[in-house]
Amino acid sequence: MAEPLSAVDVIRAKRDRERLSDQQIDWVVDAYTRGVVADEQMAALAMAILLNGMDRAETARWTRAMIDSGDRLDLSAVERPLVDKHSTGGVGDKITLPLAPLVATCGAAVPQLSGRGLGHTGGTLDKLESIPGWRAQLSTSEIIAQLRDVGAVICATTEGLAPADRKLYALRDVTGTVESVPLIASSIMSKKLAEGADALVLDVKAGSGAFMKTVERARELADALVGIGAEHGLRTTAVLTDMSTPLGRAVGNAVEVAESVEVLRGGGPADVVELTVTLAREMLALVGLSDVDPAEVLASGRAYETWCRMIAAQGGDPDAGLPVAAHTHVVEAEADGVLRSLDAYAVGVAAWRLGAGRSRKEDPVQHAAGVLCLAKPGDKVERGQPLLELRAGSADAVPAALAALVGAWTIGDGPLPATPLILDTLH
Repeated sequence: MAEPLSAVDVIRAKRDRERLSDQQIDWVVDAYTRGVVADEQMAALAMAILLNGMDRAETARWTRAMIDSGDRLDLSAVERPLVDKHSTGGVGDKITLPLAPLVATCGAAVPQLSGRGLGHTGGTLDKLESIPGWRAQLSTSEIIAQLRDVGAVICATTEGLAPADRKLYALRDVTGTVESVPLIASSIMSKKLAEGADALVLDVKAGSGAFMKTVERARELADALVGIGAEHGLRTTAVLTDMSTPLGRAVGNAVEVAESVEVLRGGGPADVVELTVTLAREMLALVGLSDVDPAEVLASGRAYETWCRMIAAQGGDPDAGLPVAAHTHVVEAEADGVLRSLDAYAVGVAAWRLGAGRSRKEDPVQHAAGVLCLAKPGDKVERGQPLLELRAGSADAVPAALAALVGAWTIGDGPLPATPLILDTLH
């Protein structure tokens, strides 16, 4: 049977800045998933979309076509309100780890299907795989059972969800078309809508350590994400947050798990606590649980009990020791004064080079590798005081990490003006 449309015609339409019809979008996404549209043709279309954009309705339809390329997760058997969260990624961004059990403790269910890290941003699954015995792959029936019993699950995306996105994501990565806002937004939302939650909160980051380097670009992406949610009837909120400085003090895998446990036990860095509670409030509000105070629940340590049950349900031992790096290297302050800046991107690259991240999806990570930020912007420091602790499997990884940190911080005089972590909230 002949194909009803032509890939070349769809490419030409977007090249010439025309609006793609619903029929064109449905056909080209389906045909690409089936292998009828070749990679070079989809690459050309992706570049045309990058250069000429898509309007809100086109983006929503593109998202629907990607969802329709695979299965939808049916979570109707879960007897709690379902709310999900997605972060656009940053340095030291371990928020999913304390957030999922916290929101579950407050009465909702959190189906957190997560990914692995690539480059300078860490992946949630890589962090959790630091825990002995913990497994990322769960069946749909295991996901549902855990949501009913524990209220939270963090696991790998099931194979059947949005296969078009998986194929297109890999193509965008090698064709210079990753930065297209409609394609980023539809990639994120196709997976989230296929997961079957009732509501979604997005943490859209801006700054050197984020994918979107400016607040303006982050806001553009947040608007697109919220717009897709609205078009598909999904209650959606986007929170714009600062990612110019690493989040918390730990950057890596095992070190971020340890810091998350501190937060769940009622302690931890103030910025990690602030963002965890802020996102929890937004998630609970979307599913009608605003009467519960997540700050009080987190401070009480009750969410830690849920964490232990969540980890154990996936084969992990919450009481087991985490991997410890064989080699550490301390970076000291070169002057007295106030630490005025600490560049998130540089710290993320340093952690990556120490072994905490990967260059290709198939690369392994070293769970014990990473960076501890012993001082944060606003702290007074003295010459010779430890600023950073680098952790690696061997001393051989340290020089490349140190090279990434050249110019990564500034030390000066006088107090540092307060800069907000939460930049804006979009509904």
